[in-house]
Amino acid sequence: MFTRRQRQPEESGPYWRQRGWQMSAGFLAAAVILGGVVALTSGGDDPARATAGRGPVAEHGRPGDCRTDDSAGDARPKSAPEDITWRRLGAVRVPVSPTAGPVRTEGTPWWCFARTATGAVVAAHVITSQMGMSDWEAVAERQVLPGKPREMFVFKRRTIEGAPSETADQTSVASYVGFSVSSYSKSAASVNLLMRGTDGFTGATVNLRWDRGDWKILPFGNGRLYSSVRTVQNTNGYLLWES
Repeated sequence: MFTRRQRQPEESGPYWRQRGWQMSAGFLAAAVILGGVVALTSGGDDPARATAGRGPVAEHGRPGDCRTDDSAGDARPKSAPEDITWRRLGAVRVPVSPTAGPVRTEGTPWWCFARTATGAVVAAHVITSQMGMSDWEAVAERQVLPGKPREMFVFKRRTIEGAPSETADQTSVASYVGFSVSSYSKSAASVNLLMRGTDGFTGATVNLRWDRGDWKILPFGNGRLYSSVRTVQNTNGYLLWES
């Protein structure tokens, strides 16, 4: 069971000096602050379909140069996959699996995730973390479903480019330590990310949709790629990447 969530007080001052900037992994740090500029909305317009990754589109809309192990079907994971390795994306390390994806990691973005719950979990980690890279706009174009929420995200993301580099304290950047899957089908998934920083555990939820052969993020109506970051008192209810 999940523990009771505690609402954190609204922070003031420049976003890069706020605790949330330093607590969250990769771009989650920036987007937490940007997302706090406007009130969270519960839904959002249904975005139009996005263009898939590179390569010709094969049967069922999957690019011909993308092959994954989708044999798990609709089953949710009961443990972290054994074939996970960790690769660095900027300031944060992300899980990568030959079975769950991303299979294609040359260039930007990293893509080709398995059409499984584990594939959606890895996609939630990788896509959000790529938003901290210099070529984040290419990621947003290909891996965030288009519509007004994506336009809002892009607009707000551009405002952090001038943040002083010395404020990004690498020793304070959180790490991914676990996950849970709130809901899953072959067309939609809701993934909870568990992070650990200097002040303890935090969590956030990412919604994804299967679109033209790969997982893509469905942003919230206010442009956030995930829910408000919340304090987590313990890890009950999460699967840990490393036990």
